[in-house]
Amino acid sequence: MDPNHYRFRGVWRLAAPAPAVYAALEDVRSYPLWWPEVREARETGVGSGSGEVVVRGLLPYRLVIGLETRRHDPAAGVLEAAMRGDLVGWSRFTVTADGPGGTRCRVLFEEDTRAAKALLRRLALPLHPLFRANHAVMMHRGGRGLAAYLAGLAGGGGGGRRTANR
Repeated sequence: MDPNHYRFRGVWRLAAPAPAVYAALEDVRSYPLWWPEVREARETGVGSGSGEVVVRGLLPYRLVIGLETRRHDPAAGVLEAAMRGDLVGWSRFTVTADGPGGTRCRVLFEEDTRAAKALLRRLALPLHPLFRANHAVMMHRGGRGLAAYLAGLAGGGGGGRRTANR
């Protein structure tokens, strides 16, 4: 087993229509407004499709992750990005309607990644379970934050807490 290799899978069930959730997820620059662990998000190339996020969870380290769109398919509800920088691999959101009426959706998150940051690689063996727990907390808070953000948008409140580039 490679202690630097991680596979994550999780589900968010949200009281929001799938198209609204997809739109929020494709706007990576807005992630700092609703996802507490995403501290910064910015485009790095000309036009959309490439960017960078700075992430800091409960543990005292930050990750700088470059993102490059690999699949952008609104009809299928799929957003997939290649990751580079402190983490190398890919992540994918798949958004589908969940239940009658189109007012709820299910978001499947999948990620296959390897730590590239030297500190994480050195600590991978003893702290692997802690890194996984840190990721689980981040994903839980992301789902909660997105739900609140979308509820604020639907209610006309704007939803956000902070600017996208702090």
